[in-house]
Amino acid sequence: MIKVGAITVGQSPRVDVTDDILPILGDDIQLIQAGALDHMTPEQLRAIEPQQGDYVLVSRLKDGTSVRFAERHILPRLQEAIDTLTAQGVQMILMFCTGEFPPQLQAQVPLIYPCRLLDGLVPALARRGKIGVVVPDISQKEQNIRRWDGIAKEVHVVAASPYADMEGIQSAAEKLRELDVDLLILDCIGYTVKMKRIFHQATGKPVLLPRTVLARVVRELAGEEEAL
Repeated sequence: MIKVGAITVGQSPRVDVTDDILPILGDDIQLIQAGALDHMTPEQLRAIEPQQGDYVLVSRLKDGTSVRFAERHILPRLQEAIDTLTAQGVQMILMFCTGEFPPQLQAQVPLIYPCRLLDGLVPALARRGKIGVVVPDISQKEQNIRRWDGIAKEVHVVAASPYADMEGIQSAAEKLRELDVDLLILDCIGYTVKMKRIFHQATGKPVLLPRTVLARVVRELAGEEEAL
């Protein structure tokens, strides 16, 4: 059995994510989860809401609702989660978030960020460099345009929360239908396989879903561990 850690910037366990990725990971992988917002009270969550100029993250709470917060507030808690999972003997750690994180986060085992996987895939798959990006909250639009600058030549960003009703997802898919892009990126770990199908069916475009990209990379690495 291979132990793999998973850290959400929200609250664990992320049962909404594991429904899609456990079949890919397989029965020989034990997934151990930790969350940066675990055990935080509503009052504590309100204290970390983003302010002007903050890097905004959106994630899921244990009760299924979503929360917005500033990345800077949770970095020490993320490091604690990394250290806790490492002490439990995990062989790698997955970040259940597509956001960008500073290099101050350190791990003694491979720490796999979906954003870095996407950085390699998008230029390879978007032939003309034209992409459509879906984010959970409209406040993330400008930071995502900056995030993809230099990786893609043309970036179109729409907002649709993966933690709300499906009407918002369908509406975002309709907005993207008319755009002349090479590729769509659902830029949050919260988007599901079902949502990916909606975007593909509405637009006819290939769609990158971070949670399944992440799971397939882990499955590949786990296969190497078995071979050794």
